[in-house]
Amino acid sequence: MTENAYARSGVNVDAGDRAVELMKADVQATQGPEVLSAKKTGGFAGLYDFKYLAEGMRHPLLATSTDGVGTKVDLARRLGIFDTIGYDLVGMVVDDLTTSGIKPLFMTDYIACGHVEPERIAAIVRGVAKACAEVGCALVGGETAEHPGLLGEDEFDMAGAATGVVDAPRLLGPARVCAGDMIVGFASSGLHSNGYSLVRKIVSDQGLDWDMPLPDFIKPPAGSPFADRVGSTKANDSASGSTSATGSTSANPAASAYTLGLACLEPTRLYSRLCLDLENQGGEAAWYAGDFSEELDGNRVHAFAHVTGGGLAANLARVIPAGLHAVVDRSAWPVPALFKFLMDRGNIDQTSAEDTWNLGIGMVAIVHPDFVRVAEEAAANAGIGATVIGRVGDSAPASAEAAPETRTISGTKGVEGGTVTLRGTYRF
Repeated sequence: MTENAYARSGVNVDAGDRAVELMKADVQATQGPEVLSAKKTGGFAGLYDFKYLAEGMRHPLLATSTDGVGTKVDLARRLGIFDTIGYDLVGMVVDDLTTSGIKPLFMTDYIACGHVEPERIAAIVRGVAKACAEVGCALVGGETAEHPGLLGEDEFDMAGAATGVVDAPRLLGPARVCAGDMIVGFASSGLHSNGYSLVRKIVSDQGLDWDMPLPDFIKPPAGSPFADRVGSTKANDSASGSTSATGSTSANPAASAYTLGLACLEPTRLYSRLCLDLENQGGEAAWYAGDFSEELDGNRVHAFAHVTGGGLAANLARVIPAGLHAVVDRSAWPVPALFKFLMDRGNIDQTSAEDTWNLGIGMVAIVHPDFVRVAEEAAANAGIGATVIGRVGDSAPASAEAAPETRTISGTKGVEGGTVTLRGTYRF
């Protein structure tokens, strides 16, 4: 049989079709009756019946978010572990939606690779599908593109987009944030999906090996998909939280050490269900005088901030309204030991670290003071550590301005709003 000219150029359509067949069951498992069968469209687009969500809403708003995993995909490639990186993609996309009280509806993904290895592509999408199922989001479609000559044989990149809905009167954000609000931090599962260019530079510059065993005081978080590789006695969450297991990995099950590579590949924690549950609980509470107009409801959950690129202060500042000032106490939570390890090995100063990594806080909730206990209990029930890390005020306290190592950040990510002051000393 004569080989197809397209195949001779490096694109294997048959391998792509096989990958689709291998992932089909995982994708379909995320879909309910609101997702229309591809038989109706030929699969060129995913269809979602909006009547399932819009009913009962006063003013439904559609929202969308898109993101990728960044250079963390290179680590997945090097370790040969592909079924956890999908959690990172869903975390980066869906949890951005969640910050405004938006319920995720459906998601699509895009994978570009140098060569389609069906089993590898199916493993990647399997992770995306499992994460989508965990946050209640349908995976309605995607694309796998083979780019020979542009990407190496085993190289790949991935991105995704999600759409959600929120009733306008329940939209969360800076308009709800008030002086006196408390800032509750939710523990991260590790690096999540930001700052990997710096991590990779540290590893390269210092001659480190991804397979190097980490010191015993650096432990996998509870629920880690890699915990069974290092023995149950070593599994512990240094940030007082957990992440949902992603199932088996394609790595060598005989490995016994918790390595630098595994610690850095820990999947991003998913906060969507926790945040939406809190928003629902807060919205059902009796209104309290003076905080909101009728149009804004009486929700005691006012805003969430997803701690991604730029670190805690830069992302928190996005939801602090102009004229208000948030003060965060660095000593309020324990920073996971992995961050200190990377800072020491790479000679990374504190400012660079807190402007790059989450340092143990992956999501923050800004809530009315009488809702703090509810938020902490809900997080504990979800297996996620939570603690009050700061407060919103009318202005920065004078003591904060003069204290050593105090930093104030404002006007980040193109959003003109309030300011955030970091003070105190981290607990490494």
